Amino acid sequence: MPGMMKAAVLTKPHRFEIEDRPVPEPAPDEVLIRVGRVGICGTDLHIFNGHYAAENLPLVPGHEFTGSIAAMGNDVNGLALGQKVVVDMNIGCRRCYWCRRNEVLNCPDMQQLGITMDGAFTEYVAVPAYLVIVAPSDMDDAVLALTEPLACVVRAARKAQITFGQSVVVLGAGPIGNLHVQLLRTIGAVPIIVTDIAEERTEMALRVGADVAVSDPNELHQTVMRHTDGRGADVVIESVGKSELYAHAQRLIRKGGHIAAFGLTGPDELLELDVLTTILQENSVKGSVAGMGQDMHDALALLRHGRIETDPFTRSAFPLTDIQAAFETIADAPGELKRQIVL
Repeated sequence: MPGMMKAAVLTKPHRFEIEDRPVPEPAPDEVLIRVGRVGICGTDLHIFNGHYAAENLPLVPGHEFTGSIAAMGNDVNGLALGQKVVVDMNIGCRRCYWCRRNEVLNCPDMQQLGITMDGAFTEYVAVPAYLVIVAPSDMDDAVLALTEPLACVVRAARKAQITFGQSVVVLGAGPIGNLHVQLLRTIGAVPIIVTDIAEERTEMALRVGADVAVSDPNELHQTVMRHTDGRGADVVIESVGKSELYAHAQRLIRKGGHIAAFGLTGPDELLELDVLTTILQENSVKGSVAGMGQDMHDALALLRHGRIETDPFTRSAFPLTDIQAAFETIADAPGELKRQIVL
């Protein structure tokens, strides 16, 4: 075990510094992970740009990761050195009302790897052993690093109670929007209507399971009504994070329909809700943002058995030393659904 490691520290918005740090010593109930791959998440971009969790800087971000067990605390059982693993990023107290209901994000003592505490843009990271999930040894690291973002999508579908035969509109065809489309196809939702102003991304969404794609915002409402017999969609998933899209979603759902609030907005953005219509039509809005617990296991199973087309997510990789460039140029590559850091 080396004594020192490289870590990418976001010292302030838009500025990473590669630092030499001591390799963490795992606590008795922790596991030390030798990080293999880490995905760059939309949340990481929000942190990079100073729009989210700025109060936690300096910080080592990174939470979509896989690696192998390098060391274990004395109280850890049921795991072995060298096992390939993925990690649930959400750390709760495990005792409160919310933790018992697998709603860890609402735990008063909740911490998140790479957001409220140092994460995985580093060679080694120590994590609580109960959050470690053993992965098949023959699965590729690039695919395993998709477990956490897919778990977020699994949880959103679960919260929205989406089932076969339902019509769903996905607002945004970026990385998460694409995963929403793929999971909806697996569930049996139909029709799946996706919209994005980037035609390249709507074309990718069509290739992985969308039934209809719209790149002109002025055509979206008419298209949704045409493909739902004039009712509107059963569910609309907002996966971009813009208040105007949330407002538009209210006009796209059917009476009794549901808005799945997923995309992160700015902290000061508000949604003007048509309260009377929401009541009279029995519409609903439900938030979901992070996968946890069983969501992670379900996501890993979907990846293991090839239910998700992963190739568009695994083509672009940067070494840790180039993390600044990886973040700065990500907006210049709309055809890339995911960038990963390789350690």
